Amino acid sequence: MLDTTATQEIADDARARANVLRLAAAQALTGANSAVIFATGSIVGATLAPSISLATVPLSMYVLGLAAGTLPTGAISRAYGRRVAFIIGTFCGVLTGVLGAFAILHASFWLFCGATFLGGLYGAVSQSYRFAAADGASAAFRPKAVSWVMAGGVFAGVLGPQLVQWTMDIWPPYLFAFSFVMQAAVALVAMAVLSGVDAPKPAAADLHGGRPLFEIARQPRFIAAALCGAIAYPMMNLVMTSAPLAMKMCGLSVSDSNFGIQWHIVAMYGPSFFTGSLIARFGAPKIVAIGLSLEAVGAMIGLSGITALHFWATLIVLGAGWNFAFVGASALVLETHRPQERNKVQAFNDFLVFGMMAVGSFSSGQLLELRLVGGQHGGVSAGAARARGAVVRVLCQAPRAAAGGRLISRSRYLASLMTAADSSAAVEASHLPT
Repeated sequence: MLDTTATQEIADDARARANVLRLAAAQALTGANSAVIFATGSIVGATLAPSISLATVPLSMYVLGLAAGTLPTGAISRAYGRRVAFIIGTFCGVLTGVLGAFAILHASFWLFCGATFLGGLYGAVSQSYRFAAADGASAAFRPKAVSWVMAGGVFAGVLGPQLVQWTMDIWPPYLFAFSFVMQAAVALVAMAVLSGVDAPKPAAADLHGGRPLFEIARQPRFIAAALCGAIAYPMMNLVMTSAPLAMKMCGLSVSDSNFGIQWHIVAMYGPSFFTGSLIARFGAPKIVAIGLSLEAVGAMIGLSGITALHFWATLIVLGAGWNFAFVGASALVLETHRPQERNKVQAFNDFLVFGMMAVGSFSSGQLLELRLVGGQHGGVSAGAARARGAVVRVLCQAPRAAAGGRLISRSRYLASLMTAADSSAAVEASHLPT
């Protein structure tokens, strides 16, 4: 019996490894979508928007698309299989590039926001790649499968910003228009890669099996996983959203911001080559705690100056912290559900994470306008640093609290997160010249 089980695990892991290669390649190609949007969105937004307060709305629409697409992705995957969801997602990616280029050519701000929203839907589908890699894999291989797929983002960190750098001036005077045309082409390549993923439609028995979602979501371990993800992503996103525009307004070049975003994305995904092994050795809670601490360090670097080096160092440290925290939280999610429950649980987790990120993202443009118009936020730096540090200290303890069954009563920490994160965004804005 043991020999049969071991043989089955070996076969399942072999299938999972084959999927990991395709999903990692798709992660690299799909990551170029978000890299192009983040490298250009706030700059194009500032050019087309009727008010500076709306400059980051295109990026916020991307984040809103991430949140809006998570539950439909889970429903489609559950009903028709993950591969169908992947193809629909890449089609949204193609539309993102086509509509984005058209919006720039016709100076349509709201059409550009619609294009970035579609990019968010594409990104929402890509978030399920990491979970798809773990489908059917043994418990020992799952963290590595998640981590290796995330490692594909390293190549996105090179491909996306370089795609912008090489193409931004090809269609003068329409800066970045051809970048979005190329982004659509890359999405088509991703569609071809994902069409070969071995992800069959779920069995009929799996469509109606499993526990109710609310029962699963009440588990302390799930709450810890979702809470840590909802901390790690918004804290990173608030800085990444505003960095290109902030660097431009501080007198730095587009090349400087492209370089910063490129290495930020490399730092986000580079540690994935060994994060899975670290989780297997030390456990996900410790890796999440390290990640959140690194994000706090990145915030402190950002508070210390406005040179290119300060921006670059902030983005790199922040990216590495996000990797440890987010991959660790994803590994925790995999421990909370049964095979037939995976699609709905994973989609609900991502909905919580990206819903929180959307709330924080919409505040960045308003904070920037308040600083540019009134200049009244110059004194909040020390308070914001203390707030962010407090959030990190509390949430580093969340996995341990989960083990003791006390985390359910800590839902109020979400409000503390948003207060600290918004304060940190105000500090970023306060460094910009008046």
